[in-house]
Amino acid sequence: MTIGKDDALKSLKPGAEWVWYGADKQWSNLNWLDSSQTKPSEAEVDAEVTRLTNVETANAYQSKRRDEYPYFGDQLDLLYKDIVAGTLNSTGGWAQAIKAVKDKYPKS
Repeated sequence: MTIGKDDALKSLKPGAEWVWYGADKQWSNLNWLDSSQTKPSEAEVDAEVTRLTNVETANAYQSKRRDEYPYFGDQLDLLYKDIVAGTLNSTGGWAQAIKAVKDKYPKS
């Protein structure tokens, strides 16, 4: 996902109302409609875009892992088999399946 000025505005001023005039979202085309919150500066919005982008990049491994972990039912089956086999440790099937995904997508 690409973080944009709308995302930054929502992060900085939750619930605020604004509208863009023109398709290019130039700062001069932002009409601030909210009377209860002050309009942030363009520099504040640009800084928030950068911050949100950095957070998303740093946490990208989470969504990749989520997509590749075994289904919950399959994980429970692996855990049951490990309990029965006495391998409920780092050598068991469940631990190995989870470790493979974590190794493929490290936290950084």
